[in-house]
Amino acid sequence: MRSPKIFESEYRFCLILWANEPIKCRELAALCSEQLGWKTTTTYTVIKRLSERGVLKNENSVVTSLVTKEQVQADEIDELVEKKFEGSLPAFLAAFTENCALSDAQIDELQCMIDRCRRRGQDG
Repeated sequence: MRSPKIFESEYRFCLILWANEPIKCRELAALCSEQLGWKTTTTYTVIKRLSERGVLKNENSVVTSLVTKEQVQADEIDELVEKKFEGSLPAFLAAFTENCALSDAQIDELQCMIDRCRRRGQDG
């Protein structure tokens, strides 16, 4: 199940929320002012908007997320692969690895992920 779409400024807000939740609205507004340069009213507007979209909940002026950072990141990657690479994960990985130098440790980590995927496929 896909998480609700989160736009770039909302994502930066969510990074603050994820790092500090559960958090009181006024404390979150102070952090957003400090880290994002937002006015308090901007923070409250974003809290309301994301609450309406099911990204977070605000109960008794305490804000907690309803989606994880990992869910949002995975959905963003899925959308990118679908839009730009016609749904082809190998094409995405080829483009990604073509323009960056991977360390041996990173290559080993990727190989471990591939091996886990292969084992899951054999188990199912």
